[in-house]
Amino acid sequence: MKNGLEVLRPLLTASKAEAKGLVLLATVKGDVHDIGKNLVAMMLEGAGYDVVDMGVNNDAQDIPAKAREIRPDVVGLSALLTTTMPHMSVVIKAFKDADEPYPIIVGGAPVTQSFADHIGADGYGPDAPGAVALVHALVSNGENWRVARNA
Repeated sequence: MKNGLEVLRPLLTASKAEAKGLVLLATVKGDVHDIGKNLVAMMLEGAGYDVVDMGVNNDAQDIPAKAREIRPDVVGLSALLTTTMPHMSVVIKAFKDADEPYPIIVGGAPVTQSFADHIGADGYGPDAPGAVALVHALVSNGENWRVARNA
């Protein structure tokens, strides 16, 4: 699958447009699966976004630290294992405890809208195209996030 994604990468990321925004992506602690996250990253790049991908197995404190460093428009969290899904809520809590004004979206095979609502995520992407549409909506409607972030 990874080899196939590398073949698709040039097709999905071919965009000459000015960047529409910056998205930080990370797979949460305990999870080493990244094919879905990588597909989301490629589709976001193809849609005109800059993407910073933290990779897999990210601790809850590392993701807000990276966000403070790069100041993304949206933070995306991924989990494939049901056993790692609860770590998404730990990450969201870390952002809220630090009063970090970033919209956080979640996704992955076992993740649902109900789970996203339960943990306080700002959105849920059921698949890669859904994640891109969600990022579009958050960025285009997110002047309040940008103002708070740049203050």
